[in-house]
Amino acid sequence: MRGFPPARRGMAVGLLGGSFDPPHEGHAHITREALKRFGLDEVWWLVSPGNPLKARGPAPLPVRMNAARAVMDHPRVRVTDLEARLGTRYTAETLDALRIRYRAVRFVWLMGADNLATFHRWERWRHILDTVPVGVLARPGQQISARMSPAALQYRRWRLKGREATRLPFARPPAWCFVNVPMVDVSSTAIRARGDWTTV
Repeated sequence: MRGFPPARRGMAVGLLGGSFDPPHEGHAHITREALKRFGLDEVWWLVSPGNPLKARGPAPLPVRMNAARAVMDHPRVRVTDLEARLGTRYTAETLDALRIRYRAVRFVWLMGADNLATFHRWERWRHILDTVPVGVLARPGQQISARMSPAALQYRRWRLKGREATRLPFARPPAWCFVNVPMVDVSSTAIRARGDWTTV
């Protein structure tokens, strides 16, 4: 269907969601690392219509989509507006809808360690961990808080070791893996604060 990426049976696809307001090299860097570390066939960026946890709306979706494509130019990465097309608002809803649409694809939810630190505040966060393998990539200054977070502690028995990272797409959830990677210390918040980005 138009607007939905094609995917062959058995593909391992990482999903990196966010407002990407704006997208930057840090996003591109963890995407390339995720492809390599977790043995993924592709990564799909899910550029969200808006973040339910943020009171202020992001820049218009077409602006962020165009900027994302400019930042992330890679043959195995697809920049998508799937949440807008699916009509989903929360990550758990999006993942449920994608698993129904792509029954033969092995999805892995990707996020930075900063998101793991606050993951217990996400809508139906346990459902996410119980239904999709999760790959966590360390970002500067977030390793300790992420590893001691409620989500990490409650699901510690299902954590794969870093050397087992390529097993993650094949693991039966709950399963998650925390990997330390050389990071680019840049954030969307800092870019917006400098006034280098289009905002609503």
